[in-house]
Amino acid sequence: MTALARFRQAQLEEGKVKERRPFLASECNELPKAEKWRRQIIGEISKKVAQIQNAGLGEFRIRDLNDEINKLLREKGHWEVRIRELGGPDYARIGPRMLDHEGKEVPGNRGYKYFGAAKDLPGVRELFEKEPLPPPRKTRAELMKSIDAEYYGYRDEDDGILEPLEQEHEKKVIAEAVEKWKMEREARLARGDEEEEEEVNIYAVNEDESDEEGGKEKDGEEGQQKFIAHVPVPTQQEIEEALVRRKKMELLQKYASETLMAQSEEAKRLLGL
Repeated sequence: MTALARFRQAQLEEGKVKERRPFLASECNELPKAEKWRRQIIGEISKKVAQIQNAGLGEFRIRDLNDEINKLLREKGHWEVRIRELGGPDYARIGPRMLDHEGKEVPGNRGYKYFGAAKDLPGVRELFEKEPLPPPRKTRAELMKSIDAEYYGYRDEDDGILEPLEQEHEKKVIAEAVEKWKMEREARLARGDEEEEEEVNIYAVNEDESDEEGGKEKDGEEGQQKFIAHVPVPTQQEIEEALVRRKKMELLQKYASETLMAQSEEAKRLLGL
């Protein structure tokens, strides 16, 4: 304000006693005065809300302004309760909602609200960030679409890297096993527990092995191993007799009549053949 404006204001206020707002709303017993103090508080809130929009004030000044606005809001609530007690309107129910400069409801937590640049302060911005929605769960059918032979490990060797590593590891394990066997064998020989080992023929058959099914032994040439037949094997003579009987039956069925066949069967029966 200029000096002339201050002088003019002093002249207007000369001879007047400026009334101060009571500290407690319960001290006011007149409804018009209670309405007046409520309007005064709303004016102070509007000024401070306009100031807090400036982000260049600094973090500490912005926090102080935000605290002062919240304090005035609580005081305004006390005066609204006192107005209702004095028979005035219920501003808490019919009053307008607190909106910011963008026309949105002022956000806050447990009654404490943030205005203007206070919403961008460190630690406050995170309060208003919405958590991202969890990704939708896939159904069993969607999961089965991505399952192929590679999922079960059938294509692990296609890259040409795993197979050489497995071969190298296999050689290493075999070498370690052979070395361990040699060391154990040398230790047994050193203790005298084992004599020079002879190679065992796994195909040899013990002489005392009996043929449960009455099979016949086949004698090989001298110096060759004997084998046991576990099934009855016919001799050459038995094979020839079976072939002759089969040939006779085929000729009889081809050239003999039914009467001759019946007579032949009757003769065999009488002879007991």
